Amino acid sequence: MQLKEAELHYLTKKSFCSILENNPYLDKIHSIDEDLSEVMDVLKKEKFDCIIDLHHNLRTLQVKRKLNRPSFSFRKLNIEKWLLVNLKINRLPPVHIVDRYFETVKNFGVTNDGMGLDYFIPEKDKINIAALPETHRQGYTGFVIGAAHATKRLPLNKIISICKKINSPIILLGGKDDVENGREIEATVGSTVYNACGKYNLNQSASLVNQANKVITHDTGLMHIAAAFQKPIISVWGNTVPEFGMYPYYTEKHKVQSAKIEVKNLPCRPCSKIGFEECPKGHFKCMKEINEAELISKIKPSAL
Repeated sequence: MQLKEAELHYLTKKSFCSILENNPYLDKIHSIDEDLSEVMDVLKKEKFDCIIDLHHNLRTLQVKRKLNRPSFSFRKLNIEKWLLVNLKINRLPPVHIVDRYFETVKNFGVTNDGMGLDYFIPEKDKINIAALPETHRQGYTGFVIGAAHATKRLPLNKIISICKKINSPIILLGGKDDVENGREIEATVGSTVYNACGKYNLNQSASLVNQANKVITHDTGLMHIAAAFQKPIISVWGNTVPEFGMYPYYTEKHKVQSAKIEVKNLPCRPCSKIGFEECPKGHFKCMKEINEAELISKIKPSAL
């Protein structure tokens, strides 16, 4: 099956709509708060030709059954992930998840244009660098201190130590849950740090990422946004591992300097494909033993 022209609709949660609202490739966005019943009647009236299911979970199974249209589903490799997490046997292909997504739509003649990821910031959310503290208007390193799970985040004292050693302008990025940690880092390190956590929405934070010289980040959403802007990324890995295929995605056309910082050869790692609120083993070596000198070496001197 090949389609030269198609109308593309996207179904997501309302909380994610801001990520998609400025995407010129989407004809319509459908959203729910929690339950599919909120939108199912509307979806049925659309009379879709087919469904592309990139989640392949219980909720999307319900969508496919209720719409009863031809569907193409992403192969999640759950067995292979289970083997890596539980038995430390790696049977995952050395392929980024983005390229695996393309396998789901290959029957439509969709191919990778080699231009990397896209992220579109609405004009209203673009941050004027002149609005930042004067100390940060001539360039800065973005440091994404947040992540959905605690075992994906560096300990607070480790972040403070890294920021002191960088000793040049840093903007801390994160959500409302990261505000207090950001304040403590800013107060402890001093004027080289500007705490932007909780002050900006996601698109505005993306704008700050886009204007950064380099980005230090955990395994989180802003890491992928930074990759979309082809930023040099120093990604820090705790309980998850790049082998899951969700590391920063660049293409051969973009010669971007990036680095993955992790504690290798820990027998307990990865302990989850997602994360926990505390280390299951109690020692949290995957983050506490991150080599700060190695990380700092990826920042200096080109980011200064």
